[in-house]
Amino acid sequence: MSIYKKSINLAPTVRALPNGIPSAPRLNLAARTPSDGHGHGHGAAGPRADVPTRLTGTFTSPSVGLVSKTFSAPSPTTHLHQRLIHTSVAAKDAPQVPDFTPYSPKDESTNRAMSYFMVGSLGVLSASLAQSTITGFLETMAASADVLALAKTEVQLANIPEGKNVIIKWRGKPVFIRHRTPEEIEEARNVNLKGLRDPQRDEDRVKKPEWLVMLGVCTHLGCVPIGESGDYGGWFCPCHGSHYDISGRARKGPAPLNLEIPPYDFNEAEGKLVVG
Repeated sequence: MSIYKKSINLAPTVRALPNGIPSAPRLNLAARTPSDGHGHGHGAAGPRADVPTRLTGTFTSPSVGLVSKTFSAPSPTTHLHQRLIHTSVAAKDAPQVPDFTPYSPKDESTNRAMSYFMVGSLGVLSASLAQSTITGFLETMAASADVLALAKTEVQLANIPEGKNVIIKWRGKPVFIRHRTPEEIEEARNVNLKGLRDPQRDEDRVKKPEWLVMLGVCTHLGCVPIGESGDYGGWFCPCHGSHYDISGRARKGPAPLNLEIPPYDFNEAEGKLVVG
């Protein structure tokens, strides 16, 4: 008796997905048991807070053979806690603002007078400081003591006899001082001004008729004339031949002007002549 073997393909009882995983469309993987899960009866177990939420889903397979997959995520549990802002609550140990009412002025005029006094004092102090600063600066630009000593020269008039000349030095220049006689005074005043190069009366050149004070510098080229010489009995410049009369006026030669009169004054109490 021969045995006949034939292979028969039976329809599968469980559908499988294309990746080989069995398909269980009626199985809800997101469902949980009513117990705590380990049989101790602690009640229903909720989602764990330390486990991140995962997507769960189901697969459906229609008769055509296509597989559809649907995912659903459980609603997260929300725990609300009331939080208070720190500044919205009055702190018990907060420092209190002191009361300055006892220190405020009772009368506004008193406070205003004090303000005016302070402003005025500050202004006076600033003006005094500015004055001292400017004065010190100007003093540095002023002449020194040795220069001021040469600025004025004093001569004792009693030491100059009548009819004689004295030459002194003032600011580096010679000064002629002549004690004139009455005859010389009369001669100087009787000169005809029309014949002079630099017309000038004798009265305008002296403060006292008997005392003639002049710079001993020739007005031509700055030479020093010689006293009691020349054609007019006054001064003569030998360098270029200029002649001056007894009043120091140019009478002959190249000198264009009269001898210059320096600033001077008489000290009657001490009998001195102060040049400068």
